[in-house]
Amino acid sequence: MVTFSGIETQILDALRAIVGDDNVSAGASELELHSKDQSFHEGHLPEVVVWGQSSQQVADVLKLANDNGIPVTPWGAGSSLEGNPIPLHGGILLSLARMDAVVEVHADDFQVTVQAGKPHKDLNADLAKYGLFFPPDPGANATIGGMLANNAAGIRTVKYGASKDNVLAATVALADGRLIEVGSRSVKQSAGYNLLQLFVGSEGTLGIITEATLKLAPIPEHRSTMIATFDDMDKAVEAVVAVRGSGVDVAALEFLDQVAAMMLARAGMQIAPNNVLLMEVFNAHASGLEEDVSVVRDLCQDLDCVDFVAMTDRTAQAKLWEARHGAYETMVRMMPSMNFQIMDVAVPISAYPELVRHGHATLKEHGLMAALVGHAGDGNLHVTLPYADEAGLDTVKAINHAIVTKAQELGGTATGEHGVGIGKMGYMEAEHGVAIDVMRAVKQTFDPNGILNPGKVLPA
Repeated sequence: MVTFSGIETQILDALRAIVGDDNVSAGASELELHSKDQSFHEGHLPEVVVWGQSSQQVADVLKLANDNGIPVTPWGAGSSLEGNPIPLHGGILLSLARMDAVVEVHADDFQVTVQAGKPHKDLNADLAKYGLFFPPDPGANATIGGMLANNAAGIRTVKYGASKDNVLAATVALADGRLIEVGSRSVKQSAGYNLLQLFVGSEGTLGIITEATLKLAPIPEHRSTMIATFDDMDKAVEAVVAVRGSGVDVAALEFLDQVAAMMLARAGMQIAPNNVLLMEVFNAHASGLEEDVSVVRDLCQDLDCVDFVAMTDRTAQAKLWEARHGAYETMVRMMPSMNFQIMDVAVPISAYPELVRHGHATLKEHGLMAALVGHAGDGNLHVTLPYADEAGLDTVKAINHAIVTKAQELGGTATGEHGVGIGKMGYMEAEHGVAIDVMRAVKQTFDPNGILNPGKVLPA
């Protein structure tokens, strides 16, 4: 087991020399603010918060920490859900939040180079004047660095892919203080090992991404958002598979069970408290859009959908997706005395109906009312599990375990987009087998002193 050093006065002086006095804080409020993410996992205080201003500063902080055996936990916006940025071993909390510049927009190449601390919603606001956007959309205003570190995804993954599918190059600071460039602005890349994809999804355990070149997509000219309502949950989930197999290039395909839909209805959305599919299609031509909507409508009606609405009004569309993204906050407001665990798993699309049925049956078995919500188009399911006390937490953990192991049995994964962090480490051995030893060897190569986000991803 690695033994880390504490932070003494000379280390604080050295940090100030690297990033400046205003970018180092050991104040109680800053330590508390950076002690936990939005998950239910217990917080841990860092010893100091450091804000990097450049890639070189991040690299210099890592070299100082590595030379002195001090753990470093990277921080983006703190919006993750598996304890990914919790500083379990104290040490340095290295925030990239002040590295939020758009370095260059390569509009003709549908690319942008941006610092890791740039929030993705802010980035898309900047890109709108070019008629472009960065497609991955996790809901929260996560930073680009955090999205890449967790391989975040979201509602439009079914069309555009996850973060890993939308990054071309990155600058990475290694534990020993080296800065390396991985990937290329060329869309086609076959030169050497794919180090870029090694760092994406590694949660800051192998290196810290400080800058990235991202793929962009044109803002669609024609867009239709559809709401299909079903009395029968099985029919709703069957419709997911039918739509995915129809040939229609859906940009979003979301499933909400009755509990989740009820929450949105109570929040003021004109949506029936029933099993609901939220879908979206983009098209360059209005006629093509109409054809896509017609195909989706027919498929849903064949599966006994009781209501189908297609909307093209941009304001109404924005309100609907804002409500979908805010489903968790709505639940918190409606149940202020409760705590929540938000879990995620993913399976092959053909196994999605069985996963949802299993999740629903597991909740019923434990007598817990919870919301099932999913990026159904790519086989991703989230369950928002409320609890009030330790006994309730034990129940939540049992439900989480039952659904995760079922997903793995179905050929899926313990986490589709939230990452491993703390919460999913216990499932890594079962999912990866002896490959976990190869991962440990990779970690040892990049971080031999174990200073980078220790206690995450790989079980001890």
